[in-house]
Amino acid sequence: MRSLAIGDLSRRTGVNIETIRYFEKVGLIAAPPRTDGGHRSYDESHVRVLRFIRSARELGFAPDEVRAILRLGGPGAAHCDEVREIATHHLERVRAKIADLEELQNLIANAVEHCSGKATPDCAVIDMLQRPERNQTDDTAIALDGEAPIT
Repeated sequence: MRSLAIGDLSRRTGVNIETIRYFEKVGLIAAPPRTDGGHRSYDESHVRVLRFIRSARELGFAPDEVRAILRLGGPGAAHCDEVREIATHHLERVRAKIADLEELQNLIANAVEHCSGKATPDCAVIDMLQRPERNQTDDTAIALDGEAPIT
């Protein structure tokens, strides 16, 4: 089996080097053996697992869900019934997010539709943003352009 340096593994999987090291540190991927020079020596099993993790994260699975699937045996070994349960919970969260986004879309579209677009201080968009019933919960925070979240 051909061994891969961390840079080669990164190129083959599309996962950056620091992330690979992090995944190793937190136990998402097995620690590879080291060469005589102390360098990590990865193999095809690492390629498969990293591609799996990347794909799962792109689909929005939370790190804990990915970890749970990997604990079940990972790609090719986990039992479908157990993975299905994890995916079902994830699907429920995705559907809830879609419903929330549709509500936001309707709210913003309504404000834009009622906005006169004229040079006047009366603005439906500003009114929507100031509406008291739109108050945030304590755990909601919004970050603007990389700044600290507004709470």
